[in-house]
Amino acid sequence: MPYIEFKNVIKQYRMGEVTITALNKTNFKIDKGELVVIVGPSGAGKTTALNLLGGMDSLTSGQIIVDGKEISKLKNKDIIKYRREDIGFVFQFYNLVQNLTALENVELATQICKDSLNPKEVLEKVGLKERMNNFPSQLSGGEQQRVAIARAIAKNPKLLLCDEPTGALDYKTGKQILKLLQNTSKKENMTVVIITHNQALTPMADKIIHFKNGTAYNIIENQNPVSIDDIEW
Repeated sequence: MPYIEFKNVIKQYRMGEVTITALNKTNFKIDKGELVVIVGPSGAGKTTALNLLGGMDSLTSGQIIVDGKEISKLKNKDIIKYRREDIGFVFQFYNLVQNLTALENVELATQICKDSLNPKEVLEKVGLKERMNNFPSQLSGGEQQRVAIARAIAKNPKLLLCDEPTGALDYKTGKQILKLLQNTSKKENMTVVIITHNQALTPMADKIIHFKNGTAYNIIENQNPVSIDDIEW
């Protein structure tokens, strides 16, 4: 049984008298512990799929099943609990609280969920042992993104969702962040989903899902994913 399954998912938005279809009968499956790259051009439906999977938006029709639970039917306190306990988010623009230190940013996330990890230990794992008492303004872009990843990982989520996590970073720093995500998936058996427009990143994934016009039109099982260290883009 797959860990995640999208079944004929449709998402439509109403703008006045116009209906916009962001997802159109989208189907795909993801297994537990996989690192998945969802790739496609802007407007293909990638972010919509990620928001639905993270419980940040509701679908129009179809089913989304995560770990045997139909999350597309969750309401109110149940969907809040799902987002709080099962999901870690990593965004393109770090979304750190500027008047809190790196450690305090991570601690803030752990206070709202059960079974969280030790914030100091997680910051050490992402290479920020000497920077945990610095404020975001005292950190580089790559360091801020590592804090954001540490904040997500410290919740000890079942599913880590990453929306263009290297989009605001330079090449070298972007590679470091992707290596961190790849290692997290393998070492922690955490399911990681990364959305990107960059096709060059697909060799690092266990599964590649191509989106176009609101549909997952091509799904590839990668039997031999490579280290991000061996990828040039």
